[in-house]
Amino acid sequence: MSDTRTPAQIEADIISRREQLAVVLDEIGVRVHPKTMIGDAKAKVASTVDRTAGRAFVAVNRSVSDVKAQFVAEDGSPRLERVVPAALVVAGAVALLTLSSRSSRSSRSSRCARRKRR
Repeated sequence: MSDTRTPAQIEADIISRREQLAVVLDEIGVRVHPKTMIGDAKAKVASTVDRTAGRAFVAVNRSVSDVKAQFVAEDGSPRLERVVPAALVVAGAVALLTLSSRSSRSSRSSRCARRKRR
């Protein structure tokens, strides 16, 4: 197979290839530049955080809706058969915590008073 290209055509092809290689090398240089790599990494992290936050929002919203459905009827009225017992449980827990806090404070103050008498 013979090459029928003229020396001028061969030289033009070489110049064209050099220009193409220069463009490719410039693109590679930009891609591997530290600032570009850091920017790409930041963009990936931001995308992951956004996706994770979105999933978390959906999960929390679903959970809140599920809990709300337990205490509110479809027409928007409260389900007293569920609200009243839940309110009593919360009130009891608050009362226990209050009493526990008071008793621990009074026992601490009586210990301090005994130490002062000694």
